[in-house]
Amino acid sequence: MADGGGGGEHVVQMMAGGSGPGKVAAPEKWLNRFVRAVVLIERVGNALGTLAFTWATVVLLGGYAKDLHSGDDFIFATIIIFLEAARMFSRNNRLDYQVFFNTRGAFRPLGWNGLTLAACFCAVLKIMWEMRLRMIILMIILFGFGRLLSEVSSRGLKLLICNRMRRAASVWSPLVAIVLLALSTDESLFKDYSMMIYPQKKKDYSMIERAMFLVLLVAVLVATISSLHFTRIRKLVDSVLGNKLEFWRQGIISLCMVAALGMLVYMLKDYDRFRMIIIEVCAVAIMSFGNLQIPAAVVRVVLALIGLMPVDDSDPPYDDENLKASLRIFYWMVLGQGILYAVACMLEFFSFIRRRSLVRCGGFGGQWGVESVNMYYAYALEKCMQGGVLAPKKISLSNFATDYVNSDISKNQLHGIRMMHSFLQREPTKAQLLSKLTASTKTVVRIIKMLDWTCPKDAAIRLYAAKVTAELAKNLRVVTIPGTIQLVSALLDSDSTLQRGNPLLDTDDEQEERQELSMNTEDNQVVKHHSMRNAADNQGKRQDRHQETDNLLETQIRSTQQVGIDEQKSCILRCWQWIQEFRSIPKEQQLTDHDFLPALAMEIIDSLAGSGQDNCVEISKAADLISKIIGFTSYRRDILNTEAQQSILLKSSLKVLQRLTSIGGKIGIILRYEISRHPFLLRNLIEILGDNKSSQELRKLVAANLRNLAVDERARQEIGHVQLIITRLVQAFLNTEEITSVNADRLLRKVAGQALAMLTMQSVQNCLVILQEPEFMMELKIMIHDKMYVYVAASLLRNLCMHARSELRESELKELSHTLREVLERILDVDGAELEILIGLSSQICKVIPEDFTRELDAGQIKQRFAKRLVDTLKANMKPSAHCPGIRRVVLEQVIHLMEYNSRYADCFNAFGVTDALSMVEQTPSKAENYRLFLGDEGFMEYSMPLSDLVARAKELMGCD
Repeated sequence: MADGGGGGEHVVQMMAGGSGPGKVAAPEKWLNRFVRAVVLIERVGNALGTLAFTWATVVLLGGYAKDLHSGDDFIFATIIIFLEAARMFSRNNRLDYQVFFNTRGAFRPLGWNGLTLAACFCAVLKIMWEMRLRMIILMIILFGFGRLLSEVSSRGLKLLICNRMRRAASVWSPLVAIVLLALSTDESLFKDYSMMIYPQKKKDYSMIERAMFLVLLVAVLVATISSLHFTRIRKLVDSVLGNKLEFWRQGIISLCMVAALGMLVYMLKDYDRFRMIIIEVCAVAIMSFGNLQIPAAVVRVVLALIGLMPVDDSDPPYDDENLKASLRIFYWMVLGQGILYAVACMLEFFSFIRRRSLVRCGGFGGQWGVESVNMYYAYALEKCMQGGVLAPKKISLSNFATDYVNSDISKNQLHGIRMMHSFLQREPTKAQLLSKLTASTKTVVRIIKMLDWTCPKDAAIRLYAAKVTAELAKNLRVVTIPGTIQLVSALLDSDSTLQRGNPLLDTDDEQEERQELSMNTEDNQVVKHHSMRNAADNQGKRQDRHQETDNLLETQIRSTQQVGIDEQKSCILRCWQWIQEFRSIPKEQQLTDHDFLPALAMEIIDSLAGSGQDNCVEISKAADLISKIIGFTSYRRDILNTEAQQSILLKSSLKVLQRLTSIGGKIGIILRYEISRHPFLLRNLIEILGDNKSSQELRKLVAANLRNLAVDERARQEIGHVQLIITRLVQAFLNTEEITSVNADRLLRKVAGQALAMLTMQSVQNCLVILQEPEFMMELKIMIHDKMYVYVAASLLRNLCMHARSELRESELKELSHTLREVLERILDVDGAELEILIGLSSQICKVIPEDFTRELDAGQIKQRFAKRLVDTLKANMKPSAHCPGIRRVVLEQVIHLMEYNSRYADCFNAFGVTDALSMVEQTPSKAENYRLFLGDEGFMEYSMPLSDLVARAKELMGCD
């Protein structure tokens, strides 16, 4: 039994393990360097912009306002001033800056949504073109609506439009785009406008061209219908495409949009095609802009280059050389700013390489890992943009996780707590995170408080908070965090339903209230389970979409390999494989049957109990906690868990009870008392021992709990009153039919023997029950020769000889005598607690069958060696220890029994200085020697005879005064 450690300090402590002889490089190191490079370029551009703004307002407009050409330099300076002012003012608001001038997100993937919007814009433009509206107005409208929808659709409309409307727009927009493009090419709708302006204009489109649009329309219509929630359609499509439906849908829509845009260009006349190509490229480019950073950089570069070009003949040259120099300086600063912004945006576009590398190196799996790394990337950029350029900034994944856990945004909290859980699964990052949490008590408290977040939408956060707490609990002191144990205890109730009431105690309204509460609880549980699984499922679907291309690549690779490829194709194949490996995302670790709140609560309690007696004190104070744990030691119908989860709870509860019952000191006495007094504990343990379906490990845990409880006299007596417990322990100890070479089976036999040994100490009744088992002594004789069971068998034999000596039959005494040779030989070789057990057995055998004992000493010619061993043991143990407190007592009992049988042994002992040893024992008495064993600093099973009486009796037999 493990000794419960001493009390710890009243602080929240995290003991991070060493990171090895060399410091392991952080996985985010290269991404941090990339971020610093991007931020440095942007901040240099910001500095040039601020300087140019100041130069234009103070030097140019302030000093040469009248001299500037109104047609170019004055307008250019004014435009740049307003542009830079907008950037500087929006910098004060983080959200505004991200929308308009942030480098991160200046480019964004176009996607099928972007292609659809571009197709819609081009279709509307073509319709307005046919109506002969001015092109400049159309370009402005195109740009304005493109910029507005590209930003507002991802931010503002989410707040203004419900989910159903957004989904409807997403589903039907490709079909609308194809219809608009088809209408824009039908000149019969615009023949009045066309004939009015161009009477000679006439072009009849062939049936092939019209059929092409019809094919595109049908393809998009099929893709649209497949995404609708019609059961038969979903089953039909799933039977063909399976989980690849979303990937194929997006691919078909994207190809149809590209084909439709191409058809729009093809169906125009030669002199109109180039303009439409330009318009389509501009529309696609607009949809690719994440904000105004790139357009603003282009404006700066264009205006600066125009300003630096030679002056036209229409504008008179400046006579003032200072004005010329001032303008050149101004334009060069603007040009540098625009170029730096463009370089920063282009460099940031390739950040996906470092981000994807961090996903793989950091062990982040699934789409969640990609999103977490993206959020960390944005976090690192924002941190680097704050403060001075050269000021040190502590940017790391552990800081990111800590800050996000302390955030007020639910999404950030979920990513932060999941990232913490991911860190705690690997040693290098675990040590870094524990070191961070050591100095952040606020974060630890926040994580523990998350255990009380019972809202269904926070179910995933609560689950991962419990998983993180289970890791932290191994080195956690909870004294300074009030309510921790109560919150953990509440987790045990998270999957409970209505408990049956008593018809004699409950009224009808109380029963109805309970039933209503039960229904609400069940609904909440369903919502919680769905919400916890929903994130993983959605991420899995998104991951499937990302992996579809990988599957296509793999298919191409396999088909190419089957056909056979030459050396040149092998190089292409290796390139494809490298691309596939680069684009691949590690699979996300899925939730298992162990990942539910009651099981995690058991793990937390087990870890806390093993972290110090301070935590055990808090556990003992928690109301109904022990009762809840014991409640899981049987299969229950009032919980919403599966059979596998109930098996896990059964095993976990037995493990926690084993931990609690093994605690030493006074708190251990309290815990064992609270556990043993539960009315259903022994019944549940009996059921597990007698259930043929119970695994060997479960039976071992039951035996270990009974062993630990039997340390206390009261519990030992209560267990002894239930004869069926002892009978089944004996069966587990002696049932050789199920004993194999498997270690778990041998451990069960050993622990069952330990439980029997504890139950037979100072209990005559329990010894008599055990002796009713036939052939028990013969089995003990066999086990005494097995190294694994020798001390368990020796302790049992000692207890039987001590408390049931009169009930031993002749055959059993004979079996007992057959163990003498093995016992005596081992006494000469072992030390410590093992020696105490064996000498204790030998002294009882000597008392029960002294003739056989002395005959074995003489026959084996070990009489002198045995006597010397006893005296030396007495001299070597003048300071008793908790490990073997009764070793001097058993030696004295052995000496006394030998001399009582034959006084000649007094001379043998005297030859080795036993008289002096007895005097030393008499002068160094210890209260610890009055107990059979110790747990912590508490002794148990006190002997009835003081050690001083044994010394006096030994001296009397020696003939000493």
